[in-house]
Amino acid sequence: MKLTRLSIPDVVIMVPKTFGDNRGFFMETFRDDFFRQEVADISFFQDNHSKSSRGILRGLHYQINQPQGKLVRVISGEVFDVAVDLCKSSPTFKKWIGVYLSDENKKILWVPPGFAHGFYVVSPEAEFVYKCTDYYAPEHERSIKWDDPVIDIQWPLIPGISPLLSEKDKKGISFKNAEVFE
Repeated sequence: MKLTRLSIPDVVIMVPKTFGDNRGFFMETFRDDFFRQEVADISFFQDNHSKSSRGILRGLHYQINQPQGKLVRVISGEVFDVAVDLCKSSPTFKKWIGVYLSDENKKILWVPPGFAHGFYVVSPEAEFVYKCTDYYAPEHERSIKWDDPVIDIQWPLIPGISPLLSEKDKKGISFKNAEVFE
């Protein structure tokens, strides 16, 4: 597994070794001992899988209590995936990272606890799978507006078309009013 630490050092891209021939391919996408030693000494409690169409934007989500780290990858299609540092004590507070994840590039992104997360689907459809370091707790879930000017994420939107949002994400709050981590 090849690791790349990004401009926010706690956010890591992992690219698995892929073995393939005319029958298809094989790759190891997660190994607990490697992850604990090389990325973060943390346990995962829940796996999730979503399917979305082009132009759908999900996020920016986080849990203020029971914060979730997420190990995310795309198994079909392509998304622009974003992580935003919400830790006040961090030198990268309010900064964001955006990475294209696809079934072709096979990149896996580590989004640590204390970060907001979201993605935008750029292919006709995308299936997105991720491991979480804590259980989903709807009473602690928060959503920051995807287009908040303080964060100023440069989403690769389809020109002239607004992203499709859930009702929850339409009600996202501004960054300046968001609960963040110490």
